[in-house]
Amino acid sequence: MRCLMDHIVLNVEDEEKIIAFYSKVLGLATERMEEYKDGRVPFPSVRLNPNTIIDLFPKRMWQTSAYAGQGREHLNHFCFSLSKDDWESLINRVKNNNVEIEEGPVSRWGAHGTGTSIYFRDPERNLIEARYYERDNSSEKCLLGS
Repeated sequence: MRCLMDHIVLNVEDEEKIIAFYSKVLGLATERMEEYKDGRVPFPSVRLNPNTIIDLFPKRMWQTSAYAGQGREHLNHFCFSLSKDDWESLINRVKNNNVEIEEGPVSRWGAHGTGTSIYFRDPERNLIEARYYERDNSSEKCLLGS
């Protein structure tokens, strides 16, 4: 079976801080932001690539719905795969925004073999791994910082 990651969902406490981090620090495009601000949709998203988004669930959704109790305690980390140039640019943006790199660069195994990774956290302490592979054999491109 082959499949693509469609989306992941993060439970969010401080929406403005998280949206700013993913859109400004990481450089991801926001989705449905105007509709969210106008109250026409329950949550915004940010886009990783043409096939994958991260949904940002505000507290009112995950505290009082079928999603209550799910999320943070089950997520160890998630990983972005980038080109080496984009990865180096991301490191600069992370450092320029005073985000601590907790580990790395380190060699780690992933979906396309062994790559080089750094680990850092978003404002709500979700652990993010960002990596590149020496040989770019991925079929999808991450839009981080594009």
